[in-house]
Amino acid sequence: MTLFLGLGIAGIALLVLSLIFDGILEGLFGGALGGFFDGLLSLPVIAGFISMLGFGGAIVLGTTGLGTVAAIVAGGLAGIVAALLTWKFSKVLMRDQTDATPRGDDLVGTSGSVVTAIPADGYGEVLLRLGGQTVKFAAKSSSPVERGTEIWVEAALSTTSVAVRPVER
Repeated sequence: MTLFLGLGIAGIALLVLSLIFDGILEGLFGGALGGFFDGLLSLPVIAGFISMLGFGGAIVLGTTGLGTVAAIVAGGLAGIVAALLTWKFSKVLMRDQTDATPRGDDLVGTSGSVVTAIPADGYGEVLLRLGGQTVKFAAKSSSPVERGTEIWVEAALSTTSVAVRPVER
């Protein structure tokens, strides 16, 4: 039983180490069999297998009188199930992609409003929506624009400033 508990604890320790070193085994076997091992030999999957082999074997050995061979078989089956579930769950998590990071060029053509009047020869401030957030930008216009005027962005001058023109209706 001590061996099985040791395997279970070693699996948990390996799982903790996988937070730091995951990807090493996949890098070693990355080209093997045309990517068949992709994700299957990751440290979390191996840790799940070892942990469930150990703890499953300890449970069977401690609660039944079936012996070591039955404990190894039951722990092995529990380990395979844990490994497959870990592999499938990690594939689902890796598929979860976020939206693209907004860039300055994404502002071109968007509308906003002037919060600080824009003089003809200087900068004012406008509020624009970028990536779902309201952001204040420095704004320049070829003609003066009063506070509260709706504007269109013509160009992104820098990461914090834009060229705008008033919306004509």
